[in-house]
Order: sequence, then structure tokens, then C-alpha cells
Amino acid sequence: MGRSYFVEEAVGQYLSDFSTKPKACVTGLLIGQCSPQRDYVILAIRTPPREEQNESNKNYHPTSADVDEEWVTAHASQLSRMLPGGLLVLGVFIIAAPQLAKDIQNALRKLVFSVEKSVVKKRLWKFTEEEVSDRVALHICSATKKILCRTYDMHDPKSSPKPADWKYQSGLSAFWLSLECTINVNIHIPLSATSVSYELEKNTRNGLTRWAKQIEEGVFLINGQAKEDDAELLEGQKKSSRGNIQHFNVKVLTQLSQSSGHRSTATVQVCSGSINLKGAVKCRAYIHNNKPKIKDAIQALKRDIINTLSDRCEILFEDLLINEAPDKKNSEREYHALPHRVFASIAGSNVMLCDYKFGDETAGEIQESFFEMLDQVVHGEAIHIAEEINTVDINPPVNNTDDMQQIQLTKATLLSKLQQNMGVVIAAAVAIFAVVFSFNYFSD
Repeated sequence: MGRSYFVEEAVGQYLSDFSTKPKACVTGLLIGQCSPQRDYVILAIRTPPREEQNESNKNYHPTSADVDEEWVTAHASQLSRMLPGGLLVLGVFIIAAPQLAKDIQNALRKLVFSVEKSVVKKRLWKFTEEEVSDRVALHICSATKKILCRTYDMHDPKSSPKPADWKYQSGLSAFWLSLECTINVNIHIPLSATSVSYELEKNTRNGLTRWAKQIEEGVFLINGQAKEDDAELLEGQKKSSRGNIQHFNVKVLTQLSQSSGHRSTATVQVCSGSINLKGAVKCRAYIHNNKPKIKDAIQALKRDIINTLSDRCEILFEDLLINEAPDKKNSEREYHALPHRVFASIAGSNVMLCDYKFGDETAGEIQESFFEMLDQVVHGEAIHIAEEINTVDINPPVNNTDDMQQIQLTKATLLSKLQQNMGVVIAAAVAIFAVVFSFNYFSD
């Protein structure tokens, strides 16, 4: 028996609106949520055309032989930053003419595995063995509108496709549940003297990995109460009115130090500097209303906490490398602003997507970027941006020629990789990340 995918009706309308040329195809991503009983698809997003395609032919669609796997996976990687806790890239779709049917299945198989690899690459958490490992590959014939829905097991690259049901449903996410919390962050990441030439991004990621483990082991209080993992989230709750998402306030308690049952020793380390993350992180997760368990809701929120801080740091490093002044002296102290997290309402769903903006981005730029990434128009009233100044203090060490050459080489390598990717940073509404991100360097 294959898996069942319950799909928002607006997704069906979106897919049917594509007008494809003969011998051409349209690719895209499917966004939703997995559960043990069934999976939910609340959004379908076409792969944005490359700039050169826009310039040469706005109605261009590639043939199956020309499906741009690299571009699709780059889109998936960027889009995964926009998903709050509980939402995932569930798979891919291709809309193609009948004569391309034989080639499409091979293209879909390659795409679904490449997309999954792309979105999990930089995560600081791992899926559990109990979680659903299937991802969907959807083929729609542009002439007959016939749908072929199959799944592949991401744990097995050689897995055979399994048939799955594709069922449309109205108001799929109308009663979904929302969990929200604010996390106070105070992370100190020392930089050893032997790691001067390492990328700051790599050191930051190592520090965030240790912090992520603390979040994973934390205690989560839902509406002020600690509940059993296997209890139902809606137990004792009143039903919300139609069309309104029910919200839960969550407090997170993390362990300050190891328990007395564990022995620990102090480590003396010669450091060249440190990275300090301080501030308040506002997080959000969504979960279906089909008897969700406490453990599933908390897990979704945990992953959002970890993702949002990791994504902000990654976006900041990308911005610093791309926009670094060529005549900048590495000994100069600098101040930077971290991107803010914002949320926006999406047509056809009560669930909100998120992204990050820097302070100098205008509302018009946000709307334009949103359209490029989601293929949807987001109106100004759906965007609520909370402005707040958050600084990054960089106090570099005394120049060391060999070390600085290595750093410049590392930056050049990363920059060349970034230029090959999409690099689209979008933003839209409702939450704010109040963080002070400081780099304090010092030398002996």
C-alpha cells in the first residue's frame, strides 16, 4: 500500500494553469508536511527561470533533456530557508507533453534525490529512524492532465518507485496548529590559535552544532505545562473557529551545565579570538490537526529554532563575502547588521512562510524577491516588517601574512561557489530576530 498525499485545492489549480509548449516541460517543488498516516501538500512552486532565459524568451520552458538539475536544487536550497518548523520540501513535479513521458521518469528520479540532498546538506539536525523517508515525484501530462504520483525512499538511492495516492482537499491547512516561542541566545565560540586560517563560517557552524544539541535536549513547556511525548497536542483544548489557526505559546528550558552525575574538566585553549551570538530569536512551527502528538509538535519547533539561527549566520557570511570592499583592511574593526526574520501570508493557505531581510531592503524589493522565489504576488498588507537595529562587531587580530593569505584564498573559493548559486534573499512579515552578533578578535 503506497502513501497518500492530501493536497490543497489551490495547488491543483496552480498546476493546471501552466500552458506548456509542445515538447517542453515545467519543473517545480512541492511543499508540505509528513506524518505517519498521511502527507500534506500545501504549496507547489515552479522553478524560476534563469535570468538569461527571461531575457531571451519569457515563455521558455526546457525540454526533458534540458532540465536544469543544478538550478532546481539551488532553488530548493534557498526555498528551504523560507519554511518554518514543520514544513519540508516533500518532492518535485514535472509537467510535460505526452511525447516526453518516457524520459520524464528518469528525470524525476534524479531530481527528487538531488533536491533532498541539497536541502539536508547544511542542516544541524538529523531525521529520526521513525520519520517518513519517502519523497514524492509527480508527473502531470500537459495534454491529458493525467497525474502519475510515485515515491522514492531517500534512505535507498537504488529504491524502486512506489505508487502513491494524490487527493485534493479544500481548506487543508485551515485548522493547522501553530507553536511559537522566543529563545534567548548567548553563544560563545572560541577560536583557537591554530585555527586562525579557518573560515569564520566553519567555526560558527561548529559552535552552533554544540548549541543545537542543547536545544535538542531542552525541556519545552506548552502553554506553561510539561506534557508526555505521546500525549495529544489538542487534548483538553477547545476547537478553533473555522479558518483560524490555533496558537500555542512555548517556553524552552535548556540545561546550563552538566548534571552532577557527569564529570567534566576545564579545557585550557590558546585562542586567537571569539565569536559571540547574543539576542532573542522568535520561532514558529506548524503542525497538522489530525491528532498530532506532543513529541511531533515539539520536534518541529526545535528544528525551527536551530534552522533560523543557522540560516541567519549563513546569509550574513554570504553577504559579507559578496559585498566585501576590495580595499578593506583586515585589521579594521567593523559593525554589521544581522538579517531580520519576517513572515508573510501565502495565497491559498493559513500557514505563513518566512525569510530574512537586511535593514536597507525596501518593501518593494521584498515583494519582488518573493515573487521570484515563490511565483506568487505578495501584497504590501501581507508584509509586516519589524525594524530593529542589530549589530555585528568584528574586531580583527593583528595581521599575519600567511594566515591572511589563507583567509583570502578561502574567501575567494567560497565566493566563486556562491556566484554559481541562486543567491536570492527574500523577506516578508511578522517576526523579528533581535540578535547582536559579534566577532572579537585578539592576539597574544
